[in-house]
Amino acid sequence: MDLLGDWWTPLVLREAFYGIRRFDAFQVSLGIARNTLRDRLRRLVDEGLLEKRPYQTEPVRYDYVLTEKGRDFYGVLLVMNRWGDRWLSGEEGPPVVMHHEVCGQEAHAEAVCSSCGEQMTAENTSPRMGPGYPPHLAERPDVRERFAG
Repeated sequence: MDLLGDWWTPLVLREAFYGIRRFDAFQVSLGIARNTLRDRLRRLVDEGLLEKRPYQTEPVRYDYVLTEKGRDFYGVLLVMNRWGDRWLSGEEGPPVVMHHEVCGQEAHAEAVCSSCGEQMTAENTSPRMGPGYPPHLAERPDVRERFAG
């Protein structure tokens, strides 16, 4: 969440998925301050979600292109979009609809189990400590209780 916790970062990534690649186009599309955009793009490049590719040499100018790591964020945006469509859309409907090219239908994202394909909800899913959970936290009784199941 440290990387994606501010509200501009997902919007910058969304615009990249919509085909925006250049600094000025991001700035115009989002109405974001140039210094804020510069900081967000730098962070996304440093974290490996975007890659800078020069498209002009005098002066040097760059396209910002999604990397594999950045493209993998698409599912997160789809689920966020689904939530916003359900709870924030007006009577006129959602501002953007997703067309699934594979089946040719308008669709929305669902969080489904990778093993059985059933929808995952807060009622039917529980967190478990994974192998990368910090050992110093795993020893705490309150943490063990949270993950007891």
